[in-house]
Amino acid sequence: MASGPEVGVKQPQAYLPDFCAAGTVLVILLVAELVAIVLTLAAYVPGSFLTELAKMSMYVLWLALLGDAALCLIRPWAEKQGHTQAFVICFVVLAVVCLVLAELSYQLTGIFAEAVIINDSHGGFLLRTFAISTIVIALAMRYLYISSEWRRTIQLEAQSRISALQAMIRPHFLFNTMNTIASLTRSDPQQAEEAVEDLADLMRANLGVQKDRTTLKEELEVAAIYQRIEKLRLGDRLRVRWDVAELPMRALIPSLTIQPLLENAIYHGIELLPDGGEVKVSGKRVGDNLEISMTNPVATDQRRKKSGNKMAVSNILQRFELAYGHRATVDVRESETEYSVWLKFPCDETGA
Repeated sequence: MASGPEVGVKQPQAYLPDFCAAGTVLVILLVAELVAIVLTLAAYVPGSFLTELAKMSMYVLWLALLGDAALCLIRPWAEKQGHTQAFVICFVVLAVVCLVLAELSYQLTGIFAEAVIINDSHGGFLLRTFAISTIVIALAMRYLYISSEWRRTIQLEAQSRISALQAMIRPHFLFNTMNTIASLTRSDPQQAEEAVEDLADLMRANLGVQKDRTTLKEELEVAAIYQRIEKLRLGDRLRVRWDVAELPMRALIPSLTIQPLLENAIYHGIELLPDGGEVKVSGKRVGDNLEISMTNPVATDQRRKKSGNKMAVSNILQRFELAYGHRATVDVRESETEYSVWLKFPCDETGA
């Protein structure tokens, strides 16, 4: 029995903003200027508002820029230290930056006394500046902490949905597949053996996936396995046209995206058509984004309940929002004869 912490147990990762991003820097500067205005108004002296605001803005904006630069440098390391530790580290770093800048400002007063006037003692100025900055920093870090907790909750919920989706092989599919395999054991044992292997591979892919994203190559292979199994049952009624040669196979995509869409296309479309039909899967790269569409024919006189369709598409939409935010879209286009799902998401091969 080993004593102490368990090996491999990691604390939850912190979710700090990307302090290197231009958008984050702009927000920080705007908030810093608002703080400067509030502090100037609090110490308002008639006739000197603009002068005091200029001095306050210069100090606060420099503090914001230096603090943002420091957090930009330490963010990757800080997030690895754990959830709470990352915020404590950031707080301490910002407090140190504040003290250094306050000391530098006071020393510069002796050099540029006519331009910068600090009507306070050395210790009083440092203490007052540190107290005000600490309060503002604490409020900011508290906001980031709450925001991080919210994002972590969303991620855990999404991961649970991924697990649910991975386990969602419909019972009717399993029953039909097993019946198909049973009928093949006498008429075509070799094909029955291949079907069992395909079913095992599909179950392993659906129930054994541990990562949130996988390569397009692996995702399409899982969908192809599913197609082969359904082909045994539906025969010539099922036709799938793959037009994905332009897609970079090393690009990443949230796990179990294509196969559930293909399952829906067959269950809600092909199965209901007496003569079957063709599912069209297309993909291409457009700039820095990938676009994948899946279209299937639908029966005009009969349709199943749409809850299954909506559940799969909603699940994929939520996982895309978590992985890519506003940079990804999931669109459904439906007519009397066709049902299409269009995916658009950034091309990312960094983890491939």
